[in-house]
Formats: sequence, C-alpha cells, structure tokens
Amino acid sequence: MAGHSQFKNIMHRKGAQDAKRSQMFSKLSREITVAAKMGGADVNTNARLRLAIRDARSQSMPKDNIERAIKKAEGGDSANYESVRYEGRGPGGASLIVEALTDNRNRTAGNVRSYFSKFGGSLAQDGAVTYMFDRLGEIQFPLSAGDADKVLEAALEAGADDVQTDEEGHWVLCGEKDLHEVARQMEAALGEAESAKLIWKPQTPHVMDDEDSARTLMKLLEILDDDEDVQTVTGNYEFPDEIAAKL
Repeated sequence: MAGHSQFKNIMHRKGAQDAKRSQMFSKLSREITVAAKMGGADVNTNARLRLAIRDARSQSMPKDNIERAIKKAEGGDSANYESVRYEGRGPGGASLIVEALTDNRNRTAGNVRSYFSKFGGSLAQDGAVTYMFDRLGEIQFPLSAGDADKVLEAALEAGADDVQTDEEGHWVLCGEKDLHEVARQMEAALGEAESAKLIWKPQTPHVMDDEDSARTLMKLLEILDDDEDVQTVTGNYEFPDEIAAKL
C-alpha cells in the first residue's frame, strides 16, 4: 500500500452553535430527501440514501429527523432539487469545488458567484479545477475499531488503496466505485464505520503562506458554508502552522 496520506479541510465555524447545528441538520435532511426521492426509501438498494443516512448519523442527527426526511420524499415533496457543482479560484489562488442541492439553479449560481467576487475570487468553467483533484471514497473508523495493524489488514483484504491512523481515528481511502463494497467488507471485520463518503482529494496542496489571503479565504469558506443550498466545499488549500495558528 503506497504511502499514507489524508486530506482534511480546516474549517473555522463561528456564530451560535445551535444555529449551526440546525443548519447542518437542514442540509443533511435535504440530501436524505433527494436521495430517497431519486432512488427509493430502501437503503439496501439505494446507495446514495445509505450514505446520506450514515453521514447524518455521524453528525448525531436524531433518528426522528432522518425518518421525517425520508417520509417527506415518500409523500411527494414538491421541491425538485438538483445537484449542481461549481468550480472556482479563491483568494490567494486556492482552487475550490462547491457542491449544492438547489430548487433554483439561477438563485444558487448567482449567490455563489457573488460570494467568490466579494472575496476576490472568481468562478471558472466546468473542469477548470476538478482535474487537480481525485474523486475517492473515504471511510472513517474510530480508534476503538482496533490498532493500526488490524485496520491495515482489513483495508488490504477489502481492496482499499490507502489508510492512515491518527489521534482522531482510522482513515481509509478507496476508489470511487469501490466505496460501498470496501465499507461493507471492513465493517464486517471492524464494526460500523463512523462515516463513509465520496470526497475530492487534491493531488497537490496549494500552500497559503500569506496571512491576509488566508483570512479572506476563510471568510469565503464561511459564507459559502452558511448558504442553505451549499452542501460541501472542498479546496486544495493548506496553511503553514504559523498561519493556521492565527486563523
């Protein structure tokens, strides 16, 4: 297994914790509803719904909220959401991928464009940024799942590509199309994973060594995260320790 690597975004979230939690649950609920509406409410046959529910549970979303989101789809939720992706350059030259679920593409595109413009960035055409990222599956297990050797052995047996253990847990990377099968096999050996999702992993980090640009980038990330249509924001930025300590 070649090398150990892991990409984790650094996000500084401000404001009232209750409001942030409610906002997060709202976004998780939307993904569950859309997944159930598109592929049905059976998690055994709907991989997207299975991942959405797993993600919601990893964020401690109450069971009632999850069930309500599924029933909303079964009841014929009137909103027709679609998945859209935006690519752009942020302050300091960072490359960003913004994924959204929206019932009004024009509204969301206008909002995202204005955010980038406000903080010195700009949107780019499709493909201008994603080529610098790999689309991978990421599975996280708690440290209680076993020691590093046990997890590595399970990852190799399941066909994973990479694994890393740190103070937060075990992180396993695999091919995009292999996520469900690798997660299934590893859970059989290690118990339930804390999360299993698709990620964009930058091929080469973009080091943000200017404090002003780094602060402006964080403001852009924050306002994007606050938009109710935006589901995820991924970037190739990396902060040196001396810069990260000031953010």
